[in-house]
Amino acid sequence: MRGRHTKTAHSEVLAEVRKALTPEMRAELEVAAVLPDEDINTDDIPEVQDWSGAVRGRFYRPLKKRLTLRIDADVIAYFQQQSPDGGYQTAMNRALREAMLRGLRRRTRGPTGSTAA
Repeated sequence: MRGRHTKTAHSEVLAEVRKALTPEMRAELEVAAVLPDEDINTDDIPEVQDWSGAVRGRFYRPLKKRLTLRIDADVIAYFQQQSPDGGYQTAMNRALREAMLRGLRRRTRGPTGSTAA
């Protein structure tokens, strides 16, 4: 089981990093923070072409909310069969999110199928 990071622990790590920064480093970061993206030179950084090993959502954790929900037994059984090692609730959440996004995309399209202005 993975360890959980708390806001307090995160704040403590940030405080340590800030202490380790030299005044020169701080000045460089302040200059870089106000630069427009197009003015940042990334020539020395190779472009990533192969994203096959990427993990979606690794750094983004949406806010979860606990609720009681009545779901048909056959729907639960289906998702449990699809996820024999557990994680059926995550699979259900993923299916609901996909349905939500499809609905949002349909709503933002105009009558001709183009994106509404």
